[in-house]
Amino acid sequence: MIPLSDGLNARRFPFVNIALIVANFAVWLFYELPHLQSSILHASFYPCSVNGSCHAPEPWWISWITSMFLHGSWGHILGNMIFLVVFGKNVEDAFGHARYLVFYFAGGFVATATQTAMTLLFGSAGDSRIPNLGASGAIAAVLGAYFVLYPQSKVFGLLGIWPVRVSAWFFLGFWFLYQLFEANFGLFGSSANGGGVAFFAHVGGFVFGALVAKVLTDAGRVTPQENSSALGALT
Repeated sequence: MIPLSDGLNARRFPFVNIALIVANFAVWLFYELPHLQSSILHASFYPCSVNGSCHAPEPWWISWITSMFLHGSWGHILGNMIFLVVFGKNVEDAFGHARYLVFYFAGGFVATATQTAMTLLFGSAGDSRIPNLGASGAIAAVLGAYFVLYPQSKVFGLLGIWPVRVSAWFFLGFWFLYQLFEANFGLFGSSANGGGVAFFAHVGGFVFGALVAKVLTDAGRVTPQENSSALGALT
């Protein structure tokens, strides 16, 4: 299912979420497209750079950031940005602008660390040299937070050509279970042209996002909209 709306109008303008979307498209259009393969190979994250078993173009403490803004194809970036558009604005609304920005990058780091750990522990030397790239780890953290903050909101989207509307807890819960299931068979990172999916990055990011949202909500530091299930206007 392709999500198109969550039916919730944010209480404040999502400056940070829009800036992240613009940054991702800017990197894609102006840095990657002119020399796609070489750009990906240079700025992606390589798990082998963490344990020193290879010499990556950039050190891991830089490439984990640059790789978050790289994508391997139009389908890759459009898919990621659709999820960020639909779910990011209301997570930012609940977290506040500055906290949301920190949360997004922290989620990306945890997602990368999760995938890297699984690759180095259970993968081959060749697996650890596959470039990892994409915003999906950080976006998975956003989805995890949304799952905690707005479980009863209604997600409108397309299942093939058919319009459907389901609760966020069902849609995101199914999404997470699918990532968890696939992680057992697709352990190792994204290939340069989208040939693989870093499922453990998605799992790690989602769990991190859900835990952070739960802790901050219980502490009164995050305030989601009330009665979200009653709000039905499409955004």
